[in-house]
Amino acid sequence: MSKKEKLLKIRQNPKNVRFEDIDNLLLSLGFQKRQRGSHATYTLSGGRPLTIPLRKPFILPVYVKQVLLLLNELEEPDS
Repeated sequence: MSKKEKLLKIRQNPKNVRFEDIDNLLLSLGFQKRQRGSHATYTLSGGRPLTIPLRKPFILPVYVKQVLLLLNELEEPDS
């Protein structure tokens, strides 16, 4: 599944997103991952960190929405 297909799947249904899907998507976009215990923190070139708790089988929708907001900010050109 390509990055665009995965992102579309996540946007369509934020309640059924696995941690592995978010992890693979963020890492493929160049984010750095640091994991301590049950939380993973992602950063992109000195930007604000994004922390996601590991929860099986699906992560909470609030964290999926945070990821989507962050990705939308990255897509927007600077004004």
